[in-house]
Amino acid sequence: MFSGLMSKLAGGGGAAPTIEHDEFVRVVKDGSCAIVDVREPSEYAASHVPGAKNLPLSQFDPAKLPKGDCVIICQAGGRSAKALSQAMQAGRKDVRHYAPGTGGWRARGGAVAG
Repeated sequence: MFSGLMSKLAGGGGAAPTIEHDEFVRVVKDGSCAIVDVREPSEYAASHVPGAKNLPLSQFDPAKLPKGDCVIICQAGGRSAKALSQAMQAGRKDVRHYAPGTGGWRARGGAVAG
């Protein structure tokens, strides 16, 4: 279900698969997929989306992503786009990224832990 919905939410044909804010709010709330924060441990410790797991981009291995649907997040979308690209090259089709990042999440009133 998530993959089909994510396909609808993804940007144009060549764009990286993204998740829109309203859907990300739902995912954070209901825990329907894994959230992976690819910022460095010190950034993650300072604040992160509740429930997110930390897999820093500097040591990123797509094989370590949780099985099933995942959303990758960073601070502003750059690192999550890189991690997403690596995951897609490794054959993952159930991974998207939240392009506004943690900064965009906070700016829209999203709660943070840490």
